[in-house]
Amino acid sequence: MPQTLSEQQVLHVARLSRLKLSSADVARYARQLSSILDYVAQLQQVRVEGLEAMSHPLPLHSVLREDRVEPALPVEQVLANAPGREGPFFTVPKVLDTALDGA
Repeated sequence: MPQTLSEQQVLHVARLSRLKLSSADVARYARQLSSILDYVAQLQQVRVEGLEAMSHPLPLHSVLREDRVEPALPVEQVLANAPGREGPFFTVPKVLDTALDGA
C-alpha cells in the first residue's frame, strides 16, 4: 500500500526543522518523501528471520599491520626538519585573534 505524505505534514516537519519552504518545494518534498516511505514499506516486507546479521556483504580482513610497541624516535630526530621549534616543541603560527584574549 503506497504511503502518501500530505503537504500539511511536510509543512509541519519543515516548521519543526525551522525550514522555510516555497509551495513548489512543499509539493516536491511531499512526492519525494512519499517515495522514500514507499521504499521503506517494501523493505519491511522482506523476510529476514534466520538470517545472520552482518556489517558487510563481503568477507573482509584487515590489511593493516599488527599494532606493536616500539621505541619512540629521539626528540632531536623528530624535530630535525621542523620549520620552527622552541626547546623540545614544534612552533606554529598563531591562528587566534589577539582580541579574543581579553574576552
